[in-house]
Amino acid sequence: MVRNSKVLSKNEKMKKLIGAKNEDVEFSGSEADADDMEAIARSQAADRRQLHEIIEEEE
Repeated sequence: MVRNSKVLSKNEKMKKLIGAKNEDVEFSGSEADADDMEAIARSQAADRRQLHEIIEEEE
């Protein structure tokens, strides 16, 4: 196996990170494992907390 010996510059690293953020990922409930389901639950809880904070700020 040949390793890529090129050291990426800061700009090249940022381009790779930005590209990774823009990838479309499709969630499949049938292929989800326990970690995926836990992540969904944490995400939903965080969304509820954030929504609660927004509602409190508006009142």
